[in-house]
Amino acid sequence: MTSEEIKQNVEKALDEIRPFLQSDGGDISLVAIEDDSLVKVKLHGACVGCSVNQMTLKSGVEMTIKKYAPQIEEVLSID
Repeated sequence: MTSEEIKQNVEKALDEIRPFLQSDGGDISLVAIEDDSLVKVKLHGACVGCSVNQMTLKSGVEMTIKKYAPQIEEVLSID
């Protein structure tokens, strides 16, 4: 899978997650993909101050991204 295909798959995963975040007043955007294995995302709105955002990131976001792009090893949220 090329870097471009990985990026497209990660975007598909974020599109699947986004409605749930938006329903809680938040959002997520892709910042970067490094070495085709590390995804950096930025949380917006209500997600920024949310106490469960790290759990959401690991269980929801990372799991969904890995479903679309199994070679992704880690998802990090940047501020």
